[in-house]
Amino acid sequence: MKLLIALTRDLPVGTNLALLQFFWMLVSGALLPQRGALFPALQSTGLSAEATRRAWAAFRKGVWQTVVLLRLWQAQIEGLPGWQVHRHAGYRAITVDVTAFWRPALRSCPSKHYHPAANRALPAVIFGVIGVVGQIGDQRLACPLAFERVHPKDTRESRLWQDLLHWLKRHLAADEVAVMDAGVKLADVQAVGVERYVLRLASNFTAGRNYPAPYCGKGPIPISGERIRPLARSYKGKTRAASIPDRVESWIENGVTMQAEIWEDVILPGVVPGPHAKTFRVYVIHDPAYATPWLLATPLNLKAATVKAMYQDRWPVEQIPLAAKQMVGAHRQFVHADESIQRLPELALLAGSILSYLAATSPLAPTGFWDRQPKRTPGRFRRMLMRKPFPQSYPLPGQMRKKNSITSHLPKGILAHSRKMATSAQFATG
Repeated sequence: MKLLIALTRDLPVGTNLALLQFFWMLVSGALLPQRGALFPALQSTGLSAEATRRAWAAFRKGVWQTVVLLRLWQAQIEGLPGWQVHRHAGYRAITVDVTAFWRPALRSCPSKHYHPAANRALPAVIFGVIGVVGQIGDQRLACPLAFERVHPKDTRESRLWQDLLHWLKRHLAADEVAVMDAGVKLADVQAVGVERYVLRLASNFTAGRNYPAPYCGKGPIPISGERIRPLARSYKGKTRAASIPDRVESWIENGVTMQAEIWEDVILPGVVPGPHAKTFRVYVIHDPAYATPWLLATPLNLKAATVKAMYQDRWPVEQIPLAAKQMVGAHRQFVHADESIQRLPELALLAGSILSYLAATSPLAPTGFWDRQPKRTPGRFRRMLMRKPFPQSYPLPGQMRKKNSITSHLPKGILAHSRKMATSAQFATG
């Protein structure tokens, strides 16, 4: 309650209390038994019918912005005594990912996202999630910095990635590196002008040398660089061997020998070699724990072990939507207004992050007598809060109260609806 109050205290009077009750409904997992229905979930926390309507109205039409809540949440996390930001070779990782809240029955769904089980794109509300990775105790977690919505006039996922890259271009500090998965193309990253990144590449990725290929004595003189193929591939029964790397690095990590093949100062295919071409390095990292090697690209001159550690720092950002959907229960949503279908996933993502940090900083909460080695997970913490009503007796600040507005002069019930009945003249002309 102390943490939730710090997030909502400075909102307008009335909205702060109602949104506090809405947050309690989310973090306590009240959506799970109600299968995503907001009104039954709010009432299950012990709220009266009037308080339930006020909480819904604060969520639906309240004067607040998610970006402000994220700044307050970031200040809360950075103020924790055990919070430590991860750094590798002086850089800290800024992770970027795209998540989807599936809405197959939503009419005029603003966007789509590829569903692996369906093997096609399905209607979904997608968001870009940006966070910085740190550690509390022995847990590695991501602090969310921004939830990026799709553009209102261009709802393609490719446009969302463009907006995310522009966000990185504006906000990335000199000691920060953007870490991204293979959902974005390296050409788009270079086109926007992001200078520091670690990007996973597709397995069929090819690059070129930043100098023309040697002349073989026949035909025109080459102007393109020699083609580099980091990984071997098979096509129509023929195997194409991988290119010879410029150098190889080996190191021991947790008693396991790792090896990386590195190509220096390469360019994208189709780029004319020269001093002004944007170069980068390609790392093929072989980890015995994984069946396929990691294919990573970065313009920074880093050791292979550092690049691997940076890319591993991308994984905690995936826990935020995992906790928001499966732990909080927001994977099923029944809101349909244009703003509500954006606000509810944003609040669910923030609630998932809150659950993760509460679980990491609170005493262990075993599920039952069979949970002999419990861990600090958001699921266990949510089970501890589940079915507990909103604490009405908790001492709230003076500004967190119901707003006593005069509403006796306002129409009520069906008379308050904004829709109007058609007149007989309209029926005659229609």
